[in-house]
Amino acid sequence: MQTNIDSKVILITGASSGIGEATARHLATKGHRVVLGARRTDRLEKLAGEVRSDGGVAEYRALDVTNLADVQTFAEFALEKFSKIDVIINNAGIMPLSPLAELKIEEWNRMIDVNLRGVLHGIAAVLPHMTARKAGHVINLSSIGGFHVWPTCAVYSGTKFAVRAISEGLRLETKDIRVTIISPGVVESELASTITDPATQAAMADYRKVALTPDAIARAVGYAIEQPTDVDVNEIIVRPTAGAQ
Repeated sequence: MQTNIDSKVILITGASSGIGEATARHLATKGHRVVLGARRTDRLEKLAGEVRSDGGVAEYRALDVTNLADVQTFAEFALEKFSKIDVIINNAGIMPLSPLAELKIEEWNRMIDVNLRGVLHGIAAVLPHMTARKAGHVINLSSIGGFHVWPTCAVYSGTKFAVRAISEGLRLETKDIRVTIISPGVVESELASTITDPATQAAMADYRKVALTPDAIARAVGYAIEQPTDVDVNEIIVRPTAGAQ
């Protein structure tokens, strides 16, 4: 672990796997204090233990981003542990793609709840604290699906376009809080495991052959955080060199 005199307190949602886990490990090695949230506390406990074994600082708490009160309690937990919140990374997301004609309405609503409301809940939980401190950094995970729409991606892309719009609105409304959108292309993660439509699942398996490893996105997040406070990296797109999209 590096010694970092500018050690930040960083909240990460969806930290139990994929991009969230990789980001937690990367930031901890830079000397930041990470607060991990997800539903699977067994994974969070293991991750926090490994971070601590490597000399880092990590705390964790069960978190359901679809529940505003739970997200607010998550932020309060971080304040109790460290007395401040410097950064929140709204990373939790799901991607059960399917053609609209399949009418998987419960899956549509779940994507809206996690991918969109979850981001809004994260912002709401930290914004009063950051506004009072006149300092902070909100990092929202969008997607290449926030720039383009493909068949089966209508609802998913809708949530990710919305994340970009909300992030830009927050940036315009604040003078002291940095706002960054990270938009990954295809990345190795558990996102595809939420797809229940067989044809879409088969197509996604082929698409993901050139997937990046999650640490590529973790490094992009780290880059945005490490900039001087007067520098706001607004958007980063990270895609596989060999990827079509």
